[in-house]
This record gives sequence, C-alpha cells and structure tokens, in this order.
Amino acid sequence: MGSRLRMGTHRAVKRRSVAWSKDAPFGAEFAAVEFCGDHLHATGIAIGSSPQTYRLDYELTTGAGYVTERVTVSVEGNGWKRRLDLGRSSAGIWTAETSDSGDIDLPAPGGDLSLFDGAFDPDLGLSPLFNTMPVLRHRLHDGQKADDFLMVWISVPDLALHPSPQRYTHLEKRGEDERVIRFEAVGDGFVADLVFDKDGLVVDYPGIATRVRPSVAGS
Repeated sequence: MGSRLRMGTHRAVKRRSVAWSKDAPFGAEFAAVEFCGDHLHATGIAIGSSPQTYRLDYELTTGAGYVTERVTVSVEGNGWKRRLDLGRSSAGIWTAETSDSGDIDLPAPGGDLSLFDGAFDPDLGLSPLFNTMPVLRHRLHDGQKADDFLMVWISVPDLALHPSPQRYTHLEKRGEDERVIRFEAVGDGFVADLVFDKDGLVVDYPGIATRVRPSVAGS
C-alpha cells in the first residue's frame, strides 16, 4: 500500500481496466492497472480450467523503472488453496512466503530463490499482464532494443517458481495503437508474436490470450 500511495503523491495516475479470454486451456482474466510515471500497480483475477477449475487472484506493485517490488498470488479450487507472496528488495534480493492446504496432486509452491539473481520481474503463467513490465522498462513498444531477460516464472495453479530466460524483439508498429513484439522463451523453442497497445498492455498473445473488446450496441 505504501508504494501505491507514493505513486499518486506527485504525479497523475492513469487507470486501465482490461480483460482477456483464453482458449487453451480455457479461461479468462481481468486486470485493473494503474500507471504513474515509471511505476505500475495492478490487481487481477483469473479463472482457469486445468488440471481442474480454479480461481486465481493477484496483486502486483513495481518500483521505479517498472521493476517489481512485490507480487502476491492466491489460488483456490475444490477443497484446496495456495498462496505465494514474492518480493524483491532494492538490492535485488528475492524473498518468498508460501502456504498451501487441501488435497491436490501438484508440485509444491515456491522454489530455490538463488536461481533468480539478476531477475527484475515475475512472469505469472498464462497471464498477459506480466509481459508489460519488461516492454515498458525498455520501451520495446516504441521500437527500442533490449538484452535477454531472466524472469521468475510462476507456474499455475501450483505457484512453483522456475528460472525463465526470455527475449523480446520489436517487429513493427501497426497504426496508432498496435505494436508487434516477438516473445521467445529461450531454450525451450516457444515463440509468439504478441500485439501490444500504446500503454504496453497485451492485445493478442497467440496461443495464450486475446483482449475482450466492448460490444457495440445494436450490432
């Protein structure tokens, strides 16, 4: 909460609400996002369907340069719950607290934090919101370039932590509000050309999520 209050003290806050549909596995996500200078705060809710139906809630806070300070994720399904509280200090030290209850055959939440030295951000599995921070930090949607990233990938719904080398490459600008950026999961062969809007929020993530557009009355 302290970081969020600091965000709005001297600068105007821009607020966006976005939703995505997901096909494989089936699901949906809604996020309320606040931008203030080079800070970001977001809360979101997602519904997933694999390996069974679940609800996921998250809250993300960054510091300057869109570098993550904290993300909390909670998941619950039929008779089980899990929670992850992941933080990054100004010195780049990651900490994590986890809890889980109920009976479900999933890997344990959390992981070996020593594997994430040099990482600035988490990447929440199946969530298009978490692609925004590296894109904004390096102005990739404006055509800038960046080196490869190490991300703290949070698999869902188990909330286990994995090192994930990633690469983003700006490809083109389409009109006033669409930028195409290629995403590569380095080492595992996954490549997708993502479409972002001018605020750095995903419009289309092939194979993962598509932005839900407002319906037009009378159409």
